[in-house]
Amino acid sequence: MSLKSLTPLTPDQAEIQRLARDFAQNEIAPCAAEWDRRSHFEPRLIKQLGDLGFLGMLVPEEHGGLGLDNLTYLIALEEIAAADASAAVLMSVHNSLPTQMLLKYGNADQKRRFLMPMAHGELLGAFALSESEAGSDAASLSVQAVRDGDSWILDGTKSWVTSGDHAGVILAMARTDTPGMRRGARGISTFIITPDLPGFTVGKREDKMGLRASPTVQLVFDRMRVPADRLVGDEGQGFVYAMQSLEHGRLGIAAQSVGIARHALELSIAYANERRQFGHLIKEFEGIQFKLADMATRVHSARALLHAAAAAKDRGESVGPFTSMAKLQASETAMWVTTQAIQIFGGYGYMKDYPVERLFRDAKVTEIYEGTSEIQRIVIGRALTHS
Repeated sequence: MSLKSLTPLTPDQAEIQRLARDFAQNEIAPCAAEWDRRSHFEPRLIKQLGDLGFLGMLVPEEHGGLGLDNLTYLIALEEIAAADASAAVLMSVHNSLPTQMLLKYGNADQKRRFLMPMAHGELLGAFALSESEAGSDAASLSVQAVRDGDSWILDGTKSWVTSGDHAGVILAMARTDTPGMRRGARGISTFIITPDLPGFTVGKREDKMGLRASPTVQLVFDRMRVPADRLVGDEGQGFVYAMQSLEHGRLGIAAQSVGIARHALELSIAYANERRQFGHLIKEFEGIQFKLADMATRVHSARALLHAAAAAKDRGESVGPFTSMAKLQASETAMWVTTQAIQIFGGYGYMKDYPVERLFRDAKVTEIYEGTSEIQRIVIGRALTHS
């Protein structure tokens, strides 16, 4: 039985899937455990993914990208995630958040200066919304931007920024309303930040349970002077831009989750075919067969929902609650399937010598970042009751 997609692939999609799988299995998978052990970010991945076009998959050809549809992008992303979730989150954040914000809301000069090199992998993109006191309640962020002539002065600290210490372009949200006269989400704007700006420093690098080869850092803005032409779109609309980009990002995290779960299932099937207990291969026991059956059903269900949401988005339909459903279903599938994989491996599954332990740790954060499972349920519930 194949664990691949039930969605019929076009010849181009099949070729991109094969390209992504070959690259992932040859260049990423052999190193993933070592990168995880050392919390090592491998810079060559940026160039390699850029050379393949995988950092500009959704960017139109006129801006240096491949101009592909969402479904094709997510098919490729699953293959990267099945090899290493840390590499996948690099690709997902870059494609889904900063590039999409610039594509939709950036002006012609910003696209020329930043979007084209991002699509080529010459500049890695990052997204800075969250703060230590503004996680799920992102609209309560406190980084302040004050206009000063032909510049903005930004003060404050951003938290949990993926690839923040390697990014060449960071889309950061800051308050542009007046302290004491807050306008909530309507007082937030988006700025293009580059590491060369005076007052920019990288702060603490987080020591995480999973995704250890993907750096997560604080970014400190100490009276950082940002040219006025780095404001993206309209002043006060940055939170709206961020939320719309996160809607797209949820599909990327769903694909990452499916990749993690699929890999855990593949490892479990292989182990069940070789492990003997009580004189029999453990695949012969119904208890194991039932676990594998449930794992496979959830993986296929999560992928089917993801692909359906992506296809609807490609048709131009409004898919807000469906992206939340896809992210919710896929992330909880990743957590559940990796838990079952450890159970099938038994004591070995708890050991770092076996990859299911890493997959379990990597899976957990998919239920948290880019909107927790609880937030996704709120989004879905509101859509159902306010239609």
